[in-house]
Amino acid sequence: MAEGYCVKCKAKSQMKNPVVSKTSRGGYMCQGTCSKCGTKMSAMMSEDNAMKAIKEGAKKSF
Repeated sequence: MAEGYCVKCKAKSQMKNPVVSKTSRGGYMCQGTCSKCGTKMSAMMSEDNAMKAIKEGAKKSF
């Protein structure tokens, strides 16, 4: 699934319930919750990584 940096845990972790969206400038962004502490987290992604995350089970919102 998608991986991002949790500000509360201060470590990279997997996202629970990730949602990939497209920004207004054409980039890709993934939002979800931290699997360790439950804090909301987000990560900017390249198109390749976004498509890979969608293929692995992340929801698509664009």
